[in-house]
Amino acid sequence: MVLPKHERTSTGAFRKENGNSRAGNLSKEYPEFSKVPPNTKLETLREESGETLINGVRKYIREHYT
Repeated sequence: MVLPKHERTSTGAFRKENGNSRAGNLSKEYPEFSKVPPNTKLETLREESGETLINGVRKYIREHYT
């Protein structure tokens, strides 16, 4: 699977996805988010999963949403 483009900050770290991003928009780059209602905010999924990184949230979605 091809990973989407990741942007780096000026320090070279990957930028953190904004918490108010919607699952519908994220599903274009991350197929796991198509399992979640499109109006769900990333911040809501972070709180639900207890994860801060988007990869952790993606893993949570794969395990808990069908």
